[in-house]
Amino acid sequence: MTQTPIRTRVHAFGDDALGEHDAVGLAEEIRAGRISPLEAVDAAIARIERLQPVLNGLACADFERAREQARAAKPGERFFTGVPTLVKDNSDVEGLPTQQGCTAYVARPAVSDGDFAAMLRGQGLVNLGKSQLSEFGFSASAEFAVGDPVRNPWHTGHSSGASSAGAAVFVASGALPLAHANDGGGSIRIPAGCNGLVGLKPSRGRVPQDKALREMPVRIVADGVVTRSVRDTAAFLRESEKHYRNLSLPPIGDVTGPGRKRLRIAMVIDSVGDLHTDPQVADTVRDTAALLESLGHHVEQVDAPVPESFVEDFLSYWSLLATYLLTTGKRTLDPSFDRRLTDNLSRGLARHGLRKTYRLPKTLGRLALSKYVSARFFRQYDAALTPVLALPTPELGWLDPSQPYEVVIDRLIHLANFTPLQNATGDPGISLPMGADSDGLPIGVQITSSQGHEARLLEVAYELEAARPFRRIQDL
Repeated sequence: MTQTPIRTRVHAFGDDALGEHDAVGLAEEIRAGRISPLEAVDAAIARIERLQPVLNGLACADFERAREQARAAKPGERFFTGVPTLVKDNSDVEGLPTQQGCTAYVARPAVSDGDFAAMLRGQGLVNLGKSQLSEFGFSASAEFAVGDPVRNPWHTGHSSGASSAGAAVFVASGALPLAHANDGGGSIRIPAGCNGLVGLKPSRGRVPQDKALREMPVRIVADGVVTRSVRDTAAFLRESEKHYRNLSLPPIGDVTGPGRKRLRIAMVIDSVGDLHTDPQVADTVRDTAALLESLGHHVEQVDAPVPESFVEDFLSYWSLLATYLLTTGKRTLDPSFDRRLTDNLSRGLARHGLRKTYRLPKTLGRLALSKYVSARFFRQYDAALTPVLALPTPELGWLDPSQPYEVVIDRLIHLANFTPLQNATGDPGISLPMGADSDGLPIGVQITSSQGHEARLLEVAYELEAARPFRRIQDL
């Protein structure tokens, strides 16, 4: 069960090698010789060690190997040489276990880097270890049936979102300038929204992924990063494209500022069915729309372009993944796997998946066809503006996975009903911190576009960031 929440704001910004630099700024300092890679890595390790007892965002440390790599790094060799980061603990890193936020087995060290970790190293980033996630990434809050949750640095009694929670809390609190995140239903965008960060889910196939994710029946997961600035996200995607270029998508290139084109933007306030958006969140979306209009864009409110069947279809597919993991865990994860030690959410999803197996062909068919529905929508609009979450960031305990499955899944469906659509369609979406709730926690808005148009999202994000600079935790 979740322990009684601590209620405070924490960060690690200070007068050390990291200072208040974002990743691009830190990389510039390293190239100029004002900071060494080892100084940057040592400062990040010290900040993580200071914050870990409170935030609990670290799944596995690899500090000594990181220091060795920093000592051997040659500043200027690659764009991000010497910049410290973490890899999310559902992606393979040579020599480290891939535990996937689950205590039902003991993972063995990976024999090699997965494709994403290899690409990160290719950019010159120095990996300090693995960041924590919710069990198998199923929940939108990194809370556990046994052990402490991952806490939000803006208000440690609240959720940090999920499943890329560990990455987000260390970036938001200043321990790292950027960190790996991935997104199968909102898990880049949701923790970015909860923690006041920029989080862009790329188009399907844009960024290299580990083999298991590439082979999913509907490839809903995309890999990326969470950052504190738009330019960091843009630089990461630019450098990724140098490592791997998907020729079926238009190139992103080097996006360094706002675009000139004024866009036609659809604003969606409420999702399908009776899932209404909280007034604080709705006001933040409308306020962002007004800002966009003041910048010359055209915004009009529309109904959610989602069929009523989508919620159940996505839940059925999500549940299928749980069914697969829990029934094959001894073979696909580790012989030590004991499904009885998984949480109520994982087991409930697995049961749901088994009950809905007969619907699987139609479910997969409708999810696959969603990209064509989206393509028609984006022939009329250049982008869409929505909430990231339908509710303000919840307190810890609200999504505690030791509660009955029916309680947790109903709350998850209400909370996270905007982000899964882009996982089905393969479209990109970016979360931007454009507001705050009555407790001072960030509220994120999402801007989406059609497949391949990350550059358009980055240009709008730059424009919003310049017009209304994002709140900084160290200034409060």
